Parts: sequence; C-alpha cells; structure tokens
Amino acid sequence: MMGESGVATTPERAQSKRRYATGDANLDAKIAELVEASGAQRHAELITQIIVTGLLLARDNASRLDVKIINAALKEMRYAFKIFAPYRHVQKATVFGSARTLPGHPDYEQARTFGERIAEKGWMVVTGAGPGSMEAANAGAGAARSFGVNIRLPFEAEPNPFIAEDPKLINFKYFFTRKLMFIKEAEAFVLLPGGFGTMDEAFELLTLTQTGKSDIHPIVLLDPPGGTFWKDWMRFVGSDLLRHGYISEPDLNLFKLTDDVDEAVEEVTGFYRNYHSMRYVHDRLVLRLRRFPDEQALAKLAEEFSDIVLSSSLVAAEPSKAEVADEDALDLQRLAMSFDRTHFGRLRALIDRLNEL
Repeated sequence: MMGESGVATTPERAQSKRRYATGDANLDAKIAELVEASGAQRHAELITQIIVTGLLLARDNASRLDVKIINAALKEMRYAFKIFAPYRHVQKATVFGSARTLPGHPDYEQARTFGERIAEKGWMVVTGAGPGSMEAANAGAGAARSFGVNIRLPFEAEPNPFIAEDPKLINFKYFFTRKLMFIKEAEAFVLLPGGFGTMDEAFELLTLTQTGKSDIHPIVLLDPPGGTFWKDWMRFVGSDLLRHGYISEPDLNLFKLTDDVDEAVEEVTGFYRNYHSMRYVHDRLVLRLRRFPDEQALAKLAEEFSDIVLSSSLVAAEPSKAEVADEDALDLQRLAMSFDRTHFGRLRALIDRLNEL
C-alpha cells in the first residue's frame, strides 16, 4: 500500500490514519459537542484528539504518575507557546553555557558581547534564565530582547536579575519541555563553554540536525578570545568520532567553531541572507528563498549536489496546499528537490551555496 509520500504503507500505518476517537460513538459525539461549544473552530480536530487522549488514559488505567507527567507537560507547553506567540515574527538565538561563570570571566564577557551584538541586528536571545553565561547573554541583549526558560532545581535555579521580573520568563518542571522551547522557538544556537548541561545541549542539537528531526539552523560553538574549550572538544570529535567512522566528514558542516563574536554573529545572520526555511511537501523538500538562482547557477548546484538530490533535480515550485492553508511564507520563492533525507551535512552545504549566490 502506498501513502501520499509514495512510501510503502503497512495496514497498521493506514489504520493509524483513521479518525482518532475513543471508539464509543456516544462519547465521541459528546466530545464533538464540547469542542464546538468551546468555539475552538481553528484546529478543532487536533483539540478533539487531545481530549480523546486524556480519556484514553483513563481507559488504559494509567498510573497517577503517568497522568501527572502528561498533565504537567501539556500545561507547561501551552503556557510557553502563549508567551512566545507574540514574538514569533522576531528571529531568536538560543544561548547555552555554564551557570558558574562570574562577571569578568572571559566566557561571561563573550556571552554578554554576543547578546549585545545580536540584539543590535534585531534578534532576541533565549537563555536558561540562570546565572553565568545565561545571565551575561540576557544582560547584553537587555530584558526587552530576552526570553528566560528557567528550570526549577534545588540549586542554580534562581532566574538572573536581567530576566527575573520580566513576563518573558517561563518556569519549567521538566527538562524535556524546556528543551523543546529552546529548540522550537529559535532560529540559531550559540554555545559557550559549559558542563554536562551544555554538552547535553550541544550533542542533542547536533543529533536532531544530523538525523533530520530538526530543521537545519546555524549552530555556533563560541570560545572566548584565545580560548580552547571548543577547540579541545573538536579534537575529541576528530580523533574519536570522525576517525572511527561514528560520524562522517560532512557532519562537520552542521556547526561552526570560533572565538570571534563578529564571526559568530555573521554565521547566525548570514545563514538567513537568502535561505529562509524548509518544509517537506509529500516526497519533496522545499527550500524557501528570498532570491531564486538563475538557470546557470541552478544547473551548477544540481551537478555539485547530485549525491544528495535524487534524480539530480532542483526545480522551482509553487506553494503547496498545506503551505497556503497555513499561510506559510507565501511571498517567498521555492526550490524543490528530492532529497535523500540522510546527508544533512551536505544539505547544510547546499544552503550555504544558496546564500553565496
């Protein structure tokens, strides 16, 4: 059986596309009435599915802990989405780094300078709201151009004074919901030196990007001037990961290492010089661009990236029905390709070439 994307569909997968419901006709009708009475005309089907999931939990006799986790996570996400929503049109850079660096430390000053410079470009910063490099980035950007995504811990959990009283401070119980906001709400990621948390965030970002579970974004590993933290990390990546074949050479395209703030800012802003965003439409990847390549440039790109473009086709495309329904960047040009969905380091290289045109 073939799905809309042309991928083989098993009977189980086909069944999973059927209407999601409790299976009790009377109960499903009451849910439909409730959703209609709530006035939830937009996304009514998805709201219905959320209610159905809650009722199915009861039917499953789920443990209290399981229900508490789902309940708390859903409430945290709803509130965070509400706070971010008015600022969705503003580009944001998430800044990670140690909570233990003090004012005057090179890491702190580098984070502060980056926050200041990126805010001057019209961007906002998102941090973990804590002290150290997070505080520094908020201080540099200023409260008006800052978000704080705080985690409640028995230590290192007090929000820094630059975001503490701001309505754009959001407190989380769970790391996984907090991490979702860090990644979902940002167009770029900058990592200063840090400990286990920063390493976790760095490798998660790279894993999500390498596997295509996140769109490609600029990822900058930012040392202080003359610093060696990320250079030492890079030596490990080269000697232990790359040399043994755990990653491949193009994967190194997914991030940039620098100790220069201006270079970091250029990496972030330059990534969006021509490229805007991407979206899969059935079996094709569509890149939204501000300027479309001319015929000669398009032919060269098709040849250069024939290893990842199936059938070597790079073609202009109109907005899909789904994009029109979502009013998704309809004013931009579209470059469609049959991407192999495997070599995302090479896809990053293609985006860089589009930005150079």
